[in-house]
Amino acid sequence: MSVKFKTSLGKTVELTAERKGHILIRHPDLKPHFKLIKKVLSDPDELKISSSDVQVLLFYKFFDTILDGKYIAVGIKLNKRLFILTAYLTNKILTGEDYAKK
Repeated sequence: MSVKFKTSLGKTVELTAERKGHILIRHPDLKPHFKLIKKVLSDPDELKISSSDVQVLLFYKFFDTILDGKYIAVGIKLNKRLFILTAYLTNKILTGEDYAKK
């Protein structure tokens, strides 16, 4: 079963059960903060185009309450079916082209 989220871009993205499972296995430190993904997508601090895949848009939001301050990054695949590819905690915003809202 999938869940849908609205983004700050006015688009709806899907989180499939398979992707959620992948995220929680690969990034178990995100598990207690998983509910914050909705906030990251709806009100990001920054949007970047992935330097490794131009069809991936990264949403970043900083939370000072997570491990003395961490970003949650959420990557969405920009293709016919918009979906969440990954999500993880990070200390900094990765390099990549800034996404200009169109």
